[in-house]
Amino acid sequence: MIKPDGVQQGLVGEIISRIERRGFRILALKMLRVNDEMAKKQYAEHAGKPFFNSLVEFIKFGPVVAMVVEGEDAISAIREMVGATDPAKAAPGTIRGDFARDAHDVTHNIVHAADSPESAKREIDLYFDNF
Repeated sequence: MIKPDGVQQGLVGEIISRIERRGFRILALKMLRVNDEMAKKQYAEHAGKPFFNSLVEFIKFGPVVAMVVEGEDAISAIREMVGATDPAKAAPGTIRGDFARDAHDVTHNIVHAADSPESAKREIDLYFDNF
């Protein structure tokens, strides 16, 4: 998912290009506004943590681009491309390392990527009907 800050910075095409150049196929893609219910489901594993509310509020801030990506070891490879959650720790050449503006803001970090097959399924079901 390209988060509101990535969309706002005009990085949608660049991020999609990076994914495709790595040989991954985009099976589904859409731009949408995340509502409160969707945001809370998106970040359910963080409920009760001090940063939960800021995650929920930020993802609702503006449009996002949700996508389903297919390819060999897609989850781990995409997470590697995305870079560390903390942009200050994201290597140059990663999406966050190259584009995140606030080096220590783990909320405004351009993109979100599922961390497991279970998370991917939950998120795909949340954003794409009958996929």
